[in-house]
Amino acid sequence: VLKHSCSRDSVRIFSHLGDPDLLPLFSLPFLTDKSRSFRAGLTFPVGRLHRQLREGQYASRVGVGAPVYLAAVLEYLTAEILELAGNASRDNKRVRIVPRHIMLAIRNDEELNRLLAHVTISSAGVIPNIHNSLVGPLDGAAPKGKKGDGESQAF
Repeated sequence: VLKHSCSRDSVRIFSHLGDPDLLPLFSLPFLTDKSRSFRAGLTFPVGRLHRQLREGQYASRVGVGAPVYLAAVLEYLTAEILELAGNASRDNKRVRIVPRHIMLAIRNDEELNRLLAHVTISSAGVIPNIHNSLVGPLDGAAPKGKKGDGESQAF
């Protein structure tokens, strides 16, 4: 029964796998219809990036390796940012990653901060920072210009 539900090509392909009577009900496409993302071991869509590179007219011609490389770079950057943002959310005792965690992840990483220096993330706030000139001396001494005995300033 299974032998007749599959095409001849499937029988030929599966013949080296064993008994052709044990062929699955579905045919050849699950073996040959592999996306370029699957073949490259990526999650990001290689085909969509290829189409966008062609339609965006960034160059007159686009090679077949360019969208694969672009997808790999984008996937790596996304994974890196999400990992750091997940760590930031865990540090703040949160389960969900919000834009603030993404911004903290980017600004606390030297290389990502350099890459995304001119990027503003909406609803992320700012990095907490107090300038050194606004902070008094750390050794506990009185700040300059102030007298310790409480005298008022003479004019």
